[in-house]
Amino acid sequence: MLERVRRYMEKEGLLTPGGGVIVGLSGGADSMALLDLLTLLGYPCVAAHCNFHLRGEESQRDADFVRRWCKSVDVPFTSVDFDTRQYAADRKLSIEMAARELRYDWFEVIRSQHDAEAIAVAHHRDDSVETLLLNLIRGTGIRGLTGIRPKRGRVIRPLLCLTRSEIERYLDDRGIPFVYDSSNGDDRYLRNAVRMRLIPLMEELNPAVKENIDRTAQHFSEAEKIYSAAIREQTSAVCHDGLIDIPVLKQSPSPRSLLFEILAPMGFTPSAIEDIAESMDAIPGKQFMGKSVRVIKDRDAFLITPLPYENDPLSYRIEMGATQIDQPLQMEIRSLGMPVTIERCSDRLYADQDRLQFPLLLRRWEQGDWFIPFGMKGKKKLSDFFTDRKMSLYDKEKVWVLLSGEDVVWIVGERMDERYRVTRQTKRVLQIRLKREKA
Repeated sequence: MLERVRRYMEKEGLLTPGGGVIVGLSGGADSMALLDLLTLLGYPCVAAHCNFHLRGEESQRDADFVRRWCKSVDVPFTSVDFDTRQYAADRKLSIEMAARELRYDWFEVIRSQHDAEAIAVAHHRDDSVETLLLNLIRGTGIRGLTGIRPKRGRVIRPLLCLTRSEIERYLDDRGIPFVYDSSNGDDRYLRNAVRMRLIPLMEELNPAVKENIDRTAQHFSEAEKIYSAAIREQTSAVCHDGLIDIPVLKQSPSPRSLLFEILAPMGFTPSAIEDIAESMDAIPGKQFMGKSVRVIKDRDAFLITPLPYENDPLSYRIEMGATQIDQPLQMEIRSLGMPVTIERCSDRLYADQDRLQFPLLLRRWEQGDWFIPFGMKGKKKLSDFFTDRKMSLYDKEKVWVLLSGEDVVWIVGERMDERYRVTRQTKRVLQIRLKREKA
């Protein structure tokens, strides 16, 4: 057993000889075996225990057990207490996810304090098989079919070469005690149901099912390396500057797979990604909401943008005599006497001040807004102006307009209204310089 673990660690490059390691020690069979094996292999270990206070007296029993054991075998020990339920409630997480965040964040703190090379956790081959099946049940990409990886960042898993039964036999042979987590017998938890109900049923069909699944996961893991390299290359070709180029996407070997790999890390579900893929030939304007971003179907691209502004005030007033504003845009405002040298650029407004009705109003554009574009005679709806400019939905949402009374004086950063242009009869000029957008 010891030699198998040594060879596996060397093969996977998990630790350099003599490298210090933080061992996550729960007191269960797997972690007790992990600590013993790493100690026998000569790695300087620090045992780290998390008390999540989720199982009443049993949680304290585990903490006391591992503390006594580490003292008896002369292994440095440290522990921490977490109010896991409160943490989960504050962050709207499941208890499982909250415990995971707390555990790994704290392990990294301890690793840094001890200048250790890695954090060792006790996942074994059966855990990897269960993870693959869980991912398959929930819906997954190819990465979810690779099982548990032996190394991710600073976290290593030296026992993935062993089964649960092999670990229990090892502890029995070594006379090493362990504690049992009663929650592991509750099949209301999906992972427990997979272990206790699904896998035994599969073993009735094929007693070697776990070995076969593990072997398949290893094949997937090797194939995933090639797949990921191809995805990185394809992604760089289709995704840039916050957009996914649809014509280029269609030329890829598998547009749907590429969309999944781009969008799944952003929080889009497989069904949402399928809907996005179906919209490649749809008319522009359709939106798909994720957790923190959204995808907007534009003419030849999917735009990846922040979620819409929901808390914008309806409008901002610009009083007579104001020299600058900082919200929602940064603007410098000046009142000038004639003659004035007019700079023709989109971030400048030169308007006949005596035609304006103060206070001016700055707000988002609305459906039904119209103006007379500078240099023209007829009215034009802003929506039609945006269409002519081939502006995306996201670009439209960012547009602000400056109003005098009910009139649109300036589509900010775009074009002013002909009715407020500077003429030979103008005596005073209102100059506004847009410095930069804040929203």
